[in-house]
Amino acid sequence: MKENKYVIYWLLTGCVLIFVMVLVGGITRLTHSGLSISDYKLIQGTLPPMNEQEWQEAFELYQQYPEYQKLNYHFDLEDFKDIYFWEWLHRVLGRFIGIVFILPFLYFWLTKKLDKSTLKKCLVLLLLGGFQGFLGWYMVKSGLVDRPDVSHYRLAAHLTTAFITFAFSLWVALDLIFPLKKEIQTGIRNLIRVGLLVLLVQIIWGAFVAGLDAGFIHNHWPMMSEGKLIHETVYIEQQPILKNFVEGRSGVQFVHRYLAYVVVALIALIWFRTRRTSRTPWQNKGLQSVLVLVFIQFLLGVLTLVYAVPLWLGVAHQIGAFFLLAAMTFTLHRFTK
Repeated sequence: MKENKYVIYWLLTGCVLIFVMVLVGGITRLTHSGLSISDYKLIQGTLPPMNEQEWQEAFELYQQYPEYQKLNYHFDLEDFKDIYFWEWLHRVLGRFIGIVFILPFLYFWLTKKLDKSTLKKCLVLLLLGGFQGFLGWYMVKSGLVDRPDVSHYRLAAHLTTAFITFAFSLWVALDLIFPLKKEIQTGIRNLIRVGLLVLLVQIIWGAFVAGLDAGFIHNHWPMMSEGKLIHETVYIEQQPILKNFVEGRSGVQFVHRYLAYVVVALIALIWFRTRRTSRTPWQNKGLQSVLVLVFIQFLLGVLTLVYAVPLWLGVAHQIGAFFLLAAMTFTLHRFTK
């Protein structure tokens, strides 16, 4: 580990920055700030408007697009400044992450600090980071045509790619922190893989819920409407029926609710299956953290729904998903190496 110390610090710094990026992205979404900057300037866009004239020009550009014309026509310049800040910060963080990754990567590569395996993984990270930036632009573009909102499919792709980039960065760092291999428990490893896959699917449907504002309906738990059976309150919004579960607000929330039970059940099963097996201290810590975090995340999800997505709970729920993914990634790594 000592010879790779600075590479590990670099990768973990990237993980922290991606976490901050997703946190700010969640606030941007929940404050409906994501369409406040309708043009994309890689260099000039680093600085916000610096004087009243530049602010007025930015506001006039915003007024040309559907969000202002159909939703925020009552906004004045001060209202616009409030939503502009979060989207600007989100984009600046994206640029900063790019610099933090590329410059040290070039240094470590040129000074031969990266072995062949780590170099290949870092090139994959570079591609993931570039693709993530493209998806951000592609997502914003979808809200500048007819609808004053971004495509929930593109939002899900943007968010999920960020989570995957984080998990892979963490995995590469863990490969360097724990270089030694040991005998693996194949059955447990495969079960954790299934749990991680289902968690990623749950994150995708969480993005669908966010993109469709589906958290603002059926604000009751455990039933989707107070005093009624669940199947009586999943409203069919269009045909074919299955399309409701990816595009209908009721259907999307229904999937997200019940996938949460599946995630909890899988993690509880993983813990139960391993409780009488021989475990290393790191495996034990991983399993304990996953078990605790999944119940915290479940509780946050219920509270977010019942209180109709207040900003702080919505952000906390997204943070919970991030920590749970990190814990699952760590645990899988410990049962793989």
